[in-house]
Amino acid sequence: MTDADFRRIRELIHQRAGIVLAEHKREMVYSRLAKRLRHYGLTRFSDYLARLERRPDAKEWEAFTNALTTNLTAFFREAHHFPQLAKHVQDRAGAVRVWCAAASTGEEPYSIAITLSETLGPRAADAKVLATDIDTEALAKARAGIYPIEQVHKMDEARIKRYFQRGTGGQVGLARVRPELRHMVEFEVLNLLAPGWSIKGPFDAIFCRNTMIYFDKSTQARILERFAPLLKPDGLLFAGHSENFSYISQAFRLRGQTIYTLA
Repeated sequence: MTDADFRRIRELIHQRAGIVLAEHKREMVYSRLAKRLRHYGLTRFSDYLARLERRPDAKEWEAFTNALTTNLTAFFREAHHFPQLAKHVQDRAGAVRVWCAAASTGEEPYSIAITLSETLGPRAADAKVLATDIDTEALAKARAGIYPIEQVHKMDEARIKRYFQRGTGGQVGLARVRPELRHMVEFEVLNLLAPGWSIKGPFDAIFCRNTMIYFDKSTQARILERFAPLLKPDGLLFAGHSENFSYISQAFRLRGQTIYTLA
């Protein structure tokens, strides 16, 4: 992979997904995309990139994007947000709707669904979590809702018993999300940079955590401006621990620790 190849890869993933790849990501890019070259029997990155650019609508663009997407997640990650979500929705009238805009392999949207179930009781039957992501492979894992038991064990035993089925036989060591929880979550492929979004608001809350850090400031601002009309007037936007939207968009104001509301 030459310097020119790496520059081109950085340009292409920015155009396609808004992701800004730093110089120090070169080894990561090499190791992930080398698998795609081997798949086609190629030895030069320039040949692989030429193959991509000859066919703008090729299925390989999906694999290219999936390879360069980071999916670091966990159940109830940044745990302080979930009691705030519970407090926000507990007395709301009508069906509660939450959008998880970077669903990855599903741990976050299922954590949201568990919070809604515990908070709303019987009313949770009408609640919905929309879970979107650009990474189709990650979403396939999320839809399956099957996880290594050690990931699930970070939750308390009561939650595990209520919301997960332990694997037996050939599935020992795995846990599956129970159907009633999975039915609360709707998964959909979505590129936040797409000119049009198929999703419709309004939402009581939007989770977009630890995703904006991969975008440049102008891209962050555009996405925030598009979030605003999809939130209910008193809705909440949850950000990641290292993200600060206060100086990026005038559409939102800080309400709590990495929690925003419409300005």
